[in-house]
Amino acid sequence: MNRVLVLLLVCLLVSCGEEQHDLTVKGHIDGLKKGTVYLKKVKDSTLINVDSLVISGNPNFELHSTLESPEVFFLFLDKNSKREDGISFFADKGITEINTSLKNFMYDAKITGSEQQKVMDDYKTMISRFNDRNLDLIKEKFDAQIAGDTTKLKSLEKQYSTILKRRYLFTVNFALNNKDSEVAPYLALTEIYNAKTSLLDTINVSLTDKVKASKYGKELQRFLDEIKAVEKE
Repeated sequence: MNRVLVLLLVCLLVSCGEEQHDLTVKGHIDGLKKGTVYLKKVKDSTLINVDSLVISGNPNFELHSTLESPEVFFLFLDKNSKREDGISFFADKGITEINTSLKNFMYDAKITGSEQQKVMDDYKTMISRFNDRNLDLIKEKFDAQIAGDTTKLKSLEKQYSTILKRRYLFTVNFALNNKDSEVAPYLALTEIYNAKTSLLDTINVSLTDKVKASKYGKELQRFLDEIKAVEKE
């Protein structure tokens, strides 16, 4: 019996001695031998450093941060060159794992962790169709300008305007369908912030109480309050 009590006491002391973190970001960067990884987030419109780790030989990393509510973070890699590569991800309390490669740091990233990240991945997959079409239109517009084809240019401008409206409406509908996720107000603030106030207000009103009380829920409310105050002047 005494031995059991001693073991329990030892386990308790060990757990108490370990520093507890709201957020742990860990992973592996295949091919990386030397560099520095940074965990960053936006604070007061400025990207700030939260944690960092110098990599020397071991491509595994673990970074930490405090976290009050789900928030977008960025994992940056400095390969001792002028260029920094960054990966954005939606984090919640607990562990987020990011595995990628040195060669294609941003594009090979496999992110697992929060439910918000899953929702964001779904949005990015579907919105990529609009982005791909926009790229096609840009190329077509360039070719039309070179050829001096004003008729085609006007047609392409109308197509671009139509796609933009469809993209906005898709984002609004996506946010409404995910009103219980912190991704909804985040998309309103970052993807369609210049949409009609009525559309943003529709998203804001639909949010669950939990999401309204989150970081981006509060920011969306402040943003709308400022817009409405200006509109009244």
